[in-house]
Amino acid sequence: MPERVETNGLSVAGELYAFVRDEALPGTGIREEDFWARAGRLLEEFTPQVRELLDVRDRLQEQIDEFHRSAGGGETDPEAYGAFLRSIGYLVDEPGDFQITTDRVDAEIATVSGPQLVVPLLNARFAANAANARWGSLYDALYGTDVIDEGEGRERAGAYNPVRGAAVVARGRQLLDEHTPLAGASHTEVTAYRIAEGALVAETEAGPVGLAEAAQFAGYRGSPTQPEAVLLAHHGLHIEIQIDRGHPIGSGDAAGVKDIVLESAVTTIMDLEDSVAAVDAEDKVVGYRNWLQLMQGTLTAEVEKGGRTQTRRLNPDRVYAAPDGAELTLPGRSLLLIRQVGHLMTSDAILDAAGNPVPEEILDALFTGLGSVHDLRGPYAGGNSRTGSVYIVKPKVHGPREVAVACALLAGAESVLGLEPLTLKIGIMDEERRTSANLKACIWEARDRVVFINTGFLDRTGDEIHTSMLAGPMVRKADMRATSWIKAYEDANVDIGLECGFRGRAQIGKGMWAAPDNLAEMLDQKIAHPLAGANCAWVPSPTAATLHAIHYHQIDVDAQQAKLAGGARRSTLQQLLTIPTGDPSAWDAEARRNELDNNIQSTLGYVVRWVNAGVGCSKVPDIHGTPLMEDRATCRISSQHISNWLLHGVITEEQVEESLRRMAAVVDEQNASDPGYLPMAPSFATEAFLAARELVLEGAHQPSGYTEPILHRRREAQKHSDDLARSAS
Repeated sequence: MPERVETNGLSVAGELYAFVRDEALPGTGIREEDFWARAGRLLEEFTPQVRELLDVRDRLQEQIDEFHRSAGGGETDPEAYGAFLRSIGYLVDEPGDFQITTDRVDAEIATVSGPQLVVPLLNARFAANAANARWGSLYDALYGTDVIDEGEGRERAGAYNPVRGAAVVARGRQLLDEHTPLAGASHTEVTAYRIAEGALVAETEAGPVGLAEAAQFAGYRGSPTQPEAVLLAHHGLHIEIQIDRGHPIGSGDAAGVKDIVLESAVTTIMDLEDSVAAVDAEDKVVGYRNWLQLMQGTLTAEVEKGGRTQTRRLNPDRVYAAPDGAELTLPGRSLLLIRQVGHLMTSDAILDAAGNPVPEEILDALFTGLGSVHDLRGPYAGGNSRTGSVYIVKPKVHGPREVAVACALLAGAESVLGLEPLTLKIGIMDEERRTSANLKACIWEARDRVVFINTGFLDRTGDEIHTSMLAGPMVRKADMRATSWIKAYEDANVDIGLECGFRGRAQIGKGMWAAPDNLAEMLDQKIAHPLAGANCAWVPSPTAATLHAIHYHQIDVDAQQAKLAGGARRSTLQQLLTIPTGDPSAWDAEARRNELDNNIQSTLGYVVRWVNAGVGCSKVPDIHGTPLMEDRATCRISSQHISNWLLHGVITEEQVEESLRRMAAVVDEQNASDPGYLPMAPSFATEAFLAARELVLEGAHQPSGYTEPILHRRREAQKHSDDLARSAS
């Protein structure tokens, strides 16, 4: 394979060119020469626009910095601050009332509320598992997590524990009684389920009973008298009671129930952004290939289990007999969205005529779009979207002009790919302050293709810190959730989405549960998201999706949105723009040291895996050893927080350097069991250590406080070093 291929004024990395020629283009009806000619014109048109957007970001940040510098510290006057932001164009006039007009939207986005998974697309096993997480075993989710406590003989350790199993079964029957109740009996009393005259009949010692709401019976598999599965519906989601009296669990159950399966991850975001480490053409092609194969339904992954290697494939659709005897088919896989990168980074996977790397977001629009064509026409059509749409999540946009350019880019990609206008839908990540403060104007710019707004609290916090870096020292990280801007932000996202007609047409989403092993706590707290009127919220694993699905049975999100729609907004722009500065006099030396160590350890723990192993998202032990999901957004918060405190003299550079070395040893110990791990101590000269050090010491000068420029450069250097080592051996 040639290192680079020259075509239409572009220099294309050999592996990308070959992927397009041999894998992505065949079956699309697009000729190779036409594709590259159109791609060249698209790059020529949009590269200057992207660069201009980044120049505007820099100019606005310089003006905001000067405002705070001139103020000389102290509390910022909200009225003067708002007037200033409007005078420089940071705030724009809000449009009048309007309703979004997006059409051809799949039900999973338009009308069905449920959990949403986000997974790194470069990991084929994670991607396949997530796509298959549309349906999840409630029994497995309960048995294998802390949702069922381990007291009174309910331990998880060792072989199957029947005491714990009984608690799981009881919890499952409780769910059925609460959300699909029988008329005059409990599901705990059932000795058999059968279907008669198109209705579900539950046999009990006291006689047969039906569902309290007969319409909740949606279908079955097997024979009517001895079904293998009974399908129920509630709040737009499905519950499958699986029956097998020969199964180890079913044999001990009065009704022969072996499991209760919940419709779980209704939608999944396949991520090319914060959760991946894609720094070159080789990495990007891995992601593009996985997306292509997801769209073709052909993605496989080798999984080792019990000492044996198995091939994991994508699930087929699920087929039932409907109550009227007709065939009912339900999707076996989650509806997939693709999160592309934002405006910031460039990629040398393609060089323009001047030899410059081109904007990475244009490559994502082209090559994930090309992969999506296989779901729109040809032999694989309809495997993902039944309405002929492609769902693109757009991260890290700053304000309405950036949304407008993102939409124009998607329209350009439609032209390149020969797609009907408005096929490429957009989901707007509301995770930068200029977007939050102008959200209605952002939605206006995307009103004919928007399918999603989501509060990304983590990146939003990172931007909050960086935008107001010179305003003063920020509150401690753990106190950020209690500040006034965050409640205003979360409320405004729902209120404005409903104002603009999202109900029944698009998703209003909430952010990630970051503690994947603390699922009892998740089950207790994450119900707040559907209660807030959000019809999806992010979860870190298929198991978490199954458990979070319970919340959407407990809460009718459509009814919640109906209550909120038409009401006054629950927050003001002034509240949203309240800067979360703290009082350093309230923090003694120990508090400052603990905050510094916590942020340093978090940064090092994430960065060492990113730079050394190319892992963009993983469970990283915090300073107390608790596993937390970390990605670039969490790294942005930790590193920016240190930079802010350093800038305002809350901590010193000497204290930062000392903490870096001390916490490097802690992180090394936490990773000691990894045979391929490259320790940071005692040399403190590895690319990973230097990347973390640069992030915290130079964070105030990074564009929008983003971690990507430093991480990419250090990861590229590490990959080059690894290649040299392999060559030498």
